[in-house]
Amino acid sequence: MRLDKFLSDATAYSRKELKSIIRRGQVTVNGDVVKAPEQQVSEDAEVAVKGSIVRYRKFVYLMMNKPAGFISATEDGNAPVVTELLPEEYKHFNVFPAGRLDKDTQGLLILTNDGTFGHQITSPRRQVWKRYFATLDKAAESSDCAAFEQPMDLGDFIAAPGKLHICDDPQQIYVEIAEGKFHQVKRMCEKVGKKVVTLKRCAIGGVALDENLESGKCRELTPEELELIAQGTLVPLAVNKNM
Repeated sequence: MRLDKFLSDATAYSRKELKSIIRRGQVTVNGDVVKAPEQQVSEDAEVAVKGSIVRYRKFVYLMMNKPAGFISATEDGNAPVVTELLPEEYKHFNVFPAGRLDKDTQGLLILTNDGTFGHQITSPRRQVWKRYFATLDKAAESSDCAAFEQPMDLGDFIAAPGKLHICDDPQQIYVEIAEGKFHQVKRMCEKVGKKVVTLKRCAIGGVALDENLESGKCRELTPEELELIAQGTLVPLAVNKNM
């Protein structure tokens, strides 16, 4: 690929800035100064800008611990969006949320610029399960668990069977679903007479939210985590473990 394209994907510089930097002799390829933006380079070439090695990546995959108060979008005219929380090193990748969390919902959110991967984890056909931790306004009952295991008529759609696990404190529950329609967890709880007070997504497929990831922070997913998410099966849950 062209050198300026390589650097455009690998850095936050604009194409115009890169052409100037390259022509000033501030870029090396495998140790040699290159002054032609159109110079062809391989993806595994050792390229340095102003003495700093840059690594080519077409796609990035990020795990974010989304805080409440942010919209799961790349822009919104009325509220802050999750992409505003990204470190500067990732902003030029133009990532987007793969799936969404409501504004007041916290927890695991995946951001990527890989549309195919995003579709894989959000398409209902792929059956990628998600787990949520919720606190309720009243105690959950065994009958609620049974209701969640059946198709649930929510008016505008029939929710597919899910799972509800009651914690030691019966006002704390885990909900597992393979869909993710608007306010679905909250609406399913309301259907059995419970109101969700707080909601946090804690797992997607075989990947749980990193306990060391502070609210509002993100990190890259490992290759192993990418595979586990795509498989769709949830990471095991200690049913009676309270958050």
